[in-house]
Amino acid sequence: MKTAVVTGASSGIGAATARLLADRGFRVICAARRADRIEALAGEIGGVAVACDITSADDVARLAESVGGRLDVLINNAGGALGLEPVAEADFEAWGRMIATNTIGTARVTKALLPALVAAEGIIVAVTSTAADGGYEGGAGYCAAKAGERSIVQSLRLELFDQPVRVTEIAPGMVHTEEFSLTRFGGDQAKADKVYDGVPGPLTADDVADTIVYMATRPPHVNIDRVTIRPRAQAAQHKVHRPGP
Repeated sequence: MKTAVVTGASSGIGAATARLLADRGFRVICAARRADRIEALAGEIGGVAVACDITSADDVARLAESVGGRLDVLINNAGGALGLEPVAEADFEAWGRMIATNTIGTARVTKALLPALVAAEGIIVAVTSTAADGGYEGGAGYCAAKAGERSIVQSLRLELFDQPVRVTEIAPGMVHTEEFSLTRFGGDQAKADKVYDGVPGPLTADDVADTIVYMATRPPHVNIDRVTIRPRAQAAQHKVHRPGP
């Protein structure tokens, strides 16, 4: 049985991806900070729960120990956005947390699990964002963190060109999950809901998970460098169709 690790598996895209991988026959190691959630998910899908904060070297070392010597799929999904202030009002503590998770955390997990991925001729899928494509008002910190994560993907692909490991990236646009915008706005439900107001058919976590699993299950000689996935209503980061009543 092949093994997959999904970071940030406690909700949203991570949880949906873990469920779909399990449905496809993978043994899934569900990694996230909230132990109660991943334990429930692992019980549901017959997987393994590993409490892991990817900003902690000790936690990531424990995750690597749980994985062992071989790993077929790594889904680097843990991350997220905090705040929507302009640079003139930047909360640099929040910027630091975003970079610590999205950028450094992704690198830390990848470094720790790379020997097991090489041994299994595995694949890395980084869940970045269309925020990595360029800046937008209020998004400087998150865009910087995701652009940094993209740079890790690009560098890895060059560094591992002669190794049996595929390095891929999926960049989702507007995805309506239960927590992403709520976390971004510090639990303000009204602000979170406004992000999706009037948008017909934003992506769901299942939509993104379906594409991630497709990418991760291509033949070993096929590398899908990057997929940008958006809802039809979102023509670009700054152009979203919101039909009136």
